Amino acid sequence: MSESSRKSLLEKILSAFAPVKCGEGRQVLLLALNVFFLLTAYYIIKPVREALILSQWGAEAKIYTAAGQALLLLGVVPLYSRLAASVNRRRLITIVLFFFMGCLVAFYLLALAKVPLGIPFYLWVGIFNVMVIAQFWSFTNDIYTTDQGKRLFAIVGFGSSSGAVFGSFITGQLIEPFGVYQLLLLSAALLAVSLVLTLLVDKSTHKTPQSVEPVKSGRNGFSLVFKNRYLLLIALMMVLANLVNTTGEYILGNRVKADALEAVPEIVLTEGMSDAAVATAEAERRDQIGVITGKFYSGFFNLVNIIGLLTQLFLVSRIVKWGGVHWAIMILPLVALGGYALIGMIPALIMVRWVKTAENATDYSLQNTVRNMLFLPTTRQEKYQAKQAIDSFFMRAGDMLAGLLVLIGTTVWHLSVAGFAWVNVALAVAWLWVAWSIGRRYRSKT
Repeated sequence: MSESSRKSLLEKILSAFAPVKCGEGRQVLLLALNVFFLLTAYYIIKPVREALILSQWGAEAKIYTAAGQALLLLGVVPLYSRLAASVNRRRLITIVLFFFMGCLVAFYLLALAKVPLGIPFYLWVGIFNVMVIAQFWSFTNDIYTTDQGKRLFAIVGFGSSSGAVFGSFITGQLIEPFGVYQLLLLSAALLAVSLVLTLLVDKSTHKTPQSVEPVKSGRNGFSLVFKNRYLLLIALMMVLANLVNTTGEYILGNRVKADALEAVPEIVLTEGMSDAAVATAEAERRDQIGVITGKFYSGFFNLVNIIGLLTQLFLVSRIVKWGGVHWAIMILPLVALGGYALIGMIPALIMVRWVKTAENATDYSLQNTVRNMLFLPTTRQEKYQAKQAIDSFFMRAGDMLAGLLVLIGTTVWHLSVAGFAWVNVALAVAWLWVAWSIGRRYRSKT
């Protein structure tokens, strides 16, 4: 009996999108559903984050706060490495997800108490996103061999892309009738569903050493990165990629805030108007700006994620199969290089929006999948500890450098939107060279 005839109906359906073998369907579907719920949870709170930070502060505060996440991760990553070295992966994932669920409930209670949450919530979301998603992909890398990962990560990545689309859509539908803060509890519930799916997948591999043994290592994630040139290049790529992307987010946020300010009339002060009345009017204006920016970003993320979803479903596995990981890793820096050159020449909001749409859609689909494939030929310690350092600290280090760039660019160089775009062009050239170097080493490892 041929392998094709022994496949289940699910495996035959999935084979239309990636080469799924007999016996692999249930597990890859559970992993896709798992990351679907994780990304849905994240994209429910992502527009909330944007609305809070932009309405209470502005685009500059947003970029500077993102930089602060890197400093927090200097302490968080070693703690995560110590935890990973002392417990098995099931307990590790359970502890981390319960911690973030508790944080969401705490933020909801603080919001009810009228505590300003713009900056602390922005800091927390940045750490939540990188740590939880990096942990999921470490878990997936731990389950699959290099051959399986190259075949099946496209399907797992589809769960990620579809979760982002659904999360953006449902937020756009719920943010006005239910308000901003109630969405935090929904996100916490989705994390609980993700944990259940993780435990189901782990149970199917319970007898393997990877399931029952801690990730033992004499080094933390940072040491592993700096001792390995391949990992160090991946870390450098993450810094450059996030530096370019976050600078682009500043460009977009600046333009969105400017449009929102034009759409909401200034407060008209009248004679005899009390301080309380002025404060109330200012609060109402901030709320209106928050709704406008929240709706814009909900629509923007939704479009980005639909394009990313289609790319993930129909192109990613084919690009990896035809060109290989070593070529696929170079596509996003090429997109950024061409896109920011266009913004440099035509710095209009519509151009910024469509360039960022193309950049983010490629990032969330193709780049996300092939970047995680880079860890398939690494050790367990590198999959959990080094990957967590790279996907959290080094990613946020790019944010920190972007904050420094925005500070210097706005206060010393007085750069316009076009000026920031041309800086990104130069950075994208460096990023492209690093991606090429990583591709060469990946080929030698596999």
